[in-house]
Amino acid sequence: MVKAESKTLIRCPLPAVYAFVVEGFVRNYPRWSPEVQSLRPLTEGPLCMGWTAHQVRIDQGRRTETDFRVVVLDPQRRVCFRGVRDPFVIEYRFVERGDETGLIFSFELARLGFALRPFEKLIRLAVQDGTERVVRNLKLLIEREIA
Repeated sequence: MVKAESKTLIRCPLPAVYAFVVEGFVRNYPRWSPEVQSLRPLTEGPLCMGWTAHQVRIDQGRRTETDFRVVVLDPQRRVCFRGVRDPFVIEYRFVERGDETGLIFSFELARLGFALRPFEKLIRLAVQDGTERVVRNLKLLIEREIA
């Protein structure tokens, strides 16, 4: 298993941060994660339990296509996505800190394919770097556009 987590403090109230990440997910996700080349909802309407989407990403030159589903949606606290066929879990947690919001982002890859196992250490480093980039990008976007 490969798992990484990064945290940041955003100078913006929790409802606005949650709205940007969860309610504005389809519009904003490719903005804070520029590796996303396309995002296509497979479920109509706003994010809810069971909502699904298809994404095309290019991570370090490698193109992948995956479908993912909302498996946890706890308003103003947490949203969690799981790969439909791929063994990954992505979670965003929100913690109120007065006029600021703590954001915790985690990514977990349940298993590596046999061919990737020799590269596990490099993959762990890339995943950690990716989680740090996500929280940094979210903080910059939200503070610039909302705060």
